[in-house]
Amino acid sequence: MTRLFTAYRVLAITVGVCLLLASIDWVLHRIDDGFPDLWWLWMLHGYVYLVYLAVALVFVRRARWSLEYVGLIIVAGLVPILMFVVEHFVSRRFKREHPELFGLPA
Repeated sequence: MTRLFTAYRVLAITVGVCLLLASIDWVLHRIDDGFPDLWWLWMLHGYVYLVYLAVALVFVRRARWSLEYVGLIIVAGLVPILMFVVEHFVSRRFKREHPELFGLPA
């Protein structure tokens, strides 16, 4: 389960960074037409987001969490900066519920 948790965290941060950079690029491109359009960031975000969704759904299912977390995880990958907030709360909850996996006292 810790490998799945690590995969979730890496993918969540990757999706968040891609989305944030792509959003900043979009704003800069709208302000100045001379600014290069980095369309490939959106493509990268889309592909990584699909892998993230698959891993996150398996992770939430194995953790036996409610459907509310599934919805929150899905929306988090679509709103810039929200991904980092959701990842923080998911990590905190998982570590609190499974301290034995991290060598923490119960």
